[in-house]
Amino acid sequence: MRKETDFIGSLEIPDDALYGIHSLRAASNFPDTTRFHIEWYMATGMVKKACLLTYLKYSKAVKTKYPAIELPLPLIDDEIIALLLDADTEIENGLHFEHFIVPAIQGGAGTSINMNVNEIMTNRALQKSGHKPGDYSTIHPIEHANIFQSTNDVIPTSLRITVLKLLLALETEVNNARSAFEEIEKQSRNHLRIAYTQMQEAVPSTYGRLFSTYCDALSRDWWRISKCSERIKVINLGGSAIGTGITVPRFFMSEVVTVLQQVSGLPVSRGENLHDATCNLDAFVEVHAILKAHAVNLEKTVSDLRLLSSDLFRNRELTIPMKQTGSSVMPGKINPVISEFVISSAHKVYANDQLVASLCGQGCLDLNAYTPVIGHAIIESIKLLIACNRTIKENLVSGIKLSSEDSFDVIAKSPSITTALLPYIGYDKSAQLAREMKKENVSILEANRKFSFLPEEKLLEIIKPQNLLREGFSLDEIIGNG
Repeated sequence: MRKETDFIGSLEIPDDALYGIHSLRAASNFPDTTRFHIEWYMATGMVKKACLLTYLKYSKAVKTKYPAIELPLPLIDDEIIALLLDADTEIENGLHFEHFIVPAIQGGAGTSINMNVNEIMTNRALQKSGHKPGDYSTIHPIEHANIFQSTNDVIPTSLRITVLKLLLALETEVNNARSAFEEIEKQSRNHLRIAYTQMQEAVPSTYGRLFSTYCDALSRDWWRISKCSERIKVINLGGSAIGTGITVPRFFMSEVVTVLQQVSGLPVSRGENLHDATCNLDAFVEVHAILKAHAVNLEKTVSDLRLLSSDLFRNRELTIPMKQTGSSVMPGKINPVISEFVISSAHKVYANDQLVASLCGQGCLDLNAYTPVIGHAIIESIKLLIACNRTIKENLVSGIKLSSEDSFDVIAKSPSITTALLPYIGYDKSAQLAREMKKENVSILEANRKFSFLPEEKLLEIIKPQNLLREGFSLDEIIGNG
């Protein structure tokens, strides 16, 4: 065991641990088992890489401009920065995550996240230089790894980097799911079905039209998600504690965001008002609301498919793939587990939306202390939605089958078809036909023969599938000139 000391006192830490005293205190203070998202851990490494690279530029500029002046605080040796950069690259690639012991649910605005990464980076750099972890007289987690940084600009920036990357992945998955629905829409463009309103038979339609509604909803979702980056890309890196840049050279402030752009390949931009970018997290509220809207569309879509394919529809025209047995006691039972997964995930997103909104509102004066929990909820929601779109495409839509039987006979016996006659015989006569069809369980043709409201030839023309599906009508069609 090694002993590390901070302002509060000393703690014993395992010799081979890459975490240090601050991480250990946090793990003890926040006894939660919710794992921190590795994507945020990796993004923090990326942000710190940009800071260290910017420091090298700063150091070179200082040496060039002031070659003979002794500085109050000496520059860090390039060798130390190089060692830290090597260690930081490993963090950026997800290595040593087992030494990140701070849980997702925590206090402290993210200081524990920042320090856990600083300690891992420092102790790994010490190992690379032949020293033991904890030998901070050589490389220090604050003096060196955290140079010109603050938790309050590094952690919100790394969160935004994480969200930007995940949003790009979500865009792709939404578009893939939309494409899968589009294929079914094309294949079923003329496949007749009875539409339902309030779970009651309504008017004739097609499966193509139904699936077009899912395609259009996902298209809107894709468009909205693609615009989220405009809100998330504004960062406060270089702003230090509250956005004033205290303790940070102006050279560093002006360069670090450009370096982060190069390191990340993302279109991040420096906030015009760094104080505002530090204080206010309303952009996350706005973005998560868009995630919630997408979750709503996914829930509605899979709920429809679950209903249409259920045993409640005895003459099922639509079936979904059988993915796993559904009961330990009822043989042959197959449950709509993909729909249930998506619905459950959607409701988790709704809950996260309330959490994000309420905790963003809890920001107090110059900082929001709840950034870790806000970030965890946003990342969780995006990852859930990525998973939902992926499984919808791979395990639900790709296996949907529509009955090959001609459904016109079914529609012809549905009283809802009488709606098509309103422009010809009015509501009351159409209602008489519907009542007869229900009472005697006969087709519209048989009911019309009893009342002779229309010549059968005219009726057959009206109820042709292409005429039933035509949008609206013209008087020429009604009087026989069209």
